[in-house]
Amino acid sequence: MMTTLKITSFKVSQEQLFMGSVLLVNGGNYLYNLLLGRILGPEAFSEAALLITLLLVLSFMGMTFQLATTKFAVLFSGSEWSNFKNKSYKQALVVGLGIGAFLILFSKKLQELFNTQNHWIFIVFGIGVPVYFLMSVNRGIFQGKFQFKKLSITYQTEMWSRLLITLGFILLIQIQSGILVAAGILISFIFGLFPSNIKNFSFWKTKPLLPENAKIVSRFMLLTACYEFTQIIINNSDILLVKHYFEPLEAGLYASLALIGRVVYFVAWMFVMMLLPKVVQKQKDGEATAPILFKYVSYIGLLATAIVATCYLFPTFIIHIMFGEAYIQMASLLWQYALATSLFAISNIFAYYFLSLDKYVPVILSGILGLAQVLLVIIYHDSLETVVHMQLTAMSILLVIQLIYFLKTISGRKPRGNK
Repeated sequence: MMTTLKITSFKVSQEQLFMGSVLLVNGGNYLYNLLLGRILGPEAFSEAALLITLLLVLSFMGMTFQLATTKFAVLFSGSEWSNFKNKSYKQALVVGLGIGAFLILFSKKLQELFNTQNHWIFIVFGIGVPVYFLMSVNRGIFQGKFQFKKLSITYQTEMWSRLLITLGFILLIQIQSGILVAAGILISFIFGLFPSNIKNFSFWKTKPLLPENAKIVSRFMLLTACYEFTQIIINNSDILLVKHYFEPLEAGLYASLALIGRVVYFVAWMFVMMLLPKVVQKQKDGEATAPILFKYVSYIGLLATAIVATCYLFPTFIIHIMFGEAYIQMASLLWQYALATSLFAISNIFAYYFLSLDKYVPVILSGILGLAQVLLVIIYHDSLETVVHMQLTAMSILLVIQLIYFLKTISGRKPRGNK
């Protein structure tokens, strides 16, 4: 009895530690963004914001490996788990090298596309991509094994190193700020590898999985990759399109709006990280999974309501405190952007819930609405206000459709008879 209580207490403390760590990491990342915005000003900040957006895009790509590793860390054991882990590291490295090479080879084209001062920011960023993918598999192992303490440390080392090193570079080195921001991001990836679970990994000596397991893994990774692609579209396309269609000053102003309005999404991610392994474990044990979903949706709903209400009541005060007087003209759009992000965060909880249960429809729905959002912004972008309204429209439709699918799924289940 006492042993059970101790184990339960330990697990709870691990989760609490992780939740606190995520809040601290989000706070540190916000401080990083705010300081860059204040130090660089709107025009130069637009380039830094582009790199931050590319970092978010990279995080969604890496999440395919992290979530797959998380899921199968729960399901696999023994030699099959060892084979899967080595295969994941190898695949992550290959994909990372490919994406990094793309950024380096097409750096000048990317400079033209996003109106940046030089192409070196893409080269420096591309060098770090393979390291980030290895870090994603490493984190997936900790997440799937419920080692939230080690998982927390990897996020802390990445965040603090990026914050301190980037600011040090900007204050001490007199070269183009975008290159310094890219260099800070690159170095933070290396710090994010600690603590590391990369043991006895050989690029050449990887054994194949059992045929039935290989099929399950391939299907889940394909499904997850498709969904992460929709995440990239929905969560980052607006900043990339604004950087393309608008002048640097307006792009910088919009970037400040996006960073403030997305706070609910970043906090919601903490619950997604804990949701997936719990749902997989419950499904494996034959237990009900819906109560976990209800709990996390209620958490995010309350948080979103509080944030949107605060942005509606005190927009000027919030922007002035966080970014300064130069960004005040974005005040009227703050609550609207926060509302669009909140709708996306809630629908995201539903999507990841079904993703963990190998349900395909929510991925398709998110992809359709993600593309719809891009098309709406491409067609209607006469002002920053219109861009926000297009996102609000797309995210409202997405959440309604996700709710309808969930209710239809629940009602379609056959009730179990009494034993």
